[in-house]
Amino acid sequence: QTFIRWFDAGEGELKREAGKGGGQVRVMTVHGAKGLQAPIVILADAADNPRSTKGSPLALPDPYDAARQIPLPSLRDAEKKGPIAAVEEQQQFEEMQEHWRLLYVAMTRAEEALFIAGALGPRETNGPAPDSWYARISAQFQPEEWLEDPIWGARVEHGEAPVLVPAEQVVIATQELPLPPPWLHRAVAAEPRPPRPLAPSSLGEDAEADPPWPPGSGASAAKRGVLMHKLLERLPEVPPAERKAAALAWLSRSGAEFAAPARAEMIAAALAVLETKAWAELFSPAALAEVPIAAAVGGQVVAGTIDRLLILSDRIRLVDFKTARRPPASLDEVPTSILRQMAAYAAALETAYPGRMVEAALLYTQVPVLLAIPAELLAVHKQALIAAEETF
Repeated sequence: QTFIRWFDAGEGELKREAGKGGGQVRVMTVHGAKGLQAPIVILADAADNPRSTKGSPLALPDPYDAARQIPLPSLRDAEKKGPIAAVEEQQQFEEMQEHWRLLYVAMTRAEEALFIAGALGPRETNGPAPDSWYARISAQFQPEEWLEDPIWGARVEHGEAPVLVPAEQVVIATQELPLPPPWLHRAVAAEPRPPRPLAPSSLGEDAEADPPWPPGSGASAAKRGVLMHKLLERLPEVPPAERKAAALAWLSRSGAEFAAPARAEMIAAALAVLETKAWAELFSPAALAEVPIAAAVGGQVVAGTIDRLLILSDRIRLVDFKTARRPPASLDEVPTSILRQMAAYAAALETAYPGRMVEAALLYTQVPVLLAIPAELLAVHKQALIAAEETF
């Protein structure tokens, strides 16, 4: 109490943040000291009797709801019978376990020296309580180990005190340290920035504008394009004789907002694509769907996803799906941006598979129509790709 009154009368600042000691004294509970350390730690209240303190209020589990607890009022010892006595015994056991766990925490906070002390109450005439930290620790020493002390009457010590280094020696030792290397004071060079990957699908917008959507049909047409894309991705894995039935079943779930004639028209268009003999191998089990690809072309990283890809020993064939509402009638009407996109795919595949010929085609699912792109036309747009630099 004297210390508390002295502290209140002063201008000291109470800080709860954990930080370095800095030559100061910190007074805290053992719970608050978890994770901290200090050169000197004093257990100032180690003689406290844990059984004399009032424990947590008792509560019984609800027999009708295991998740609930029934709080109990204060009871005399004679009234604590049966389940109440069992709950109190278990609670006291858990509190004692926590009592000893906190002792371990308290004793492991010291870096150099640990002082264990305490004060006895007026009724504690026979010394500290047996379950106090002080009694448990002092029992580990033999009577002959106790030494006379002019202040405390007696004390017991364990271990060697650390050797104190004079401040002058510390300064001299610091001055004799070698100078840090020059590179320690130089700024770190900027890391080389890798080129931004180029997505072929973002090389440019179509120069030719599609006709406007009829009022209220824009979302429906976009949904149709997605369904057509999914059909062409899934149906090649189904045997030809079962494709129509599988498409009907899938569209009845995924395209239920379309009427039956519209679903039948989409299925007919998808099957017509799969039955195109010139490129039938691109929809065979040997071909791949939705293939991610990345390669460095002329110092530029090209990364994208190819709709259908067939890799053979001597050549590679790829098809990209387009859902334009007004498909080009011939290759001359294909926008330049789409040709650059296909050239980027072809250049990336030639880098990943050197020595193989790459054949590319566009599949317009609205008609459907398949337009093969000649190799000489791809070469022209590949040269433009290599010469161009993408800006950030």
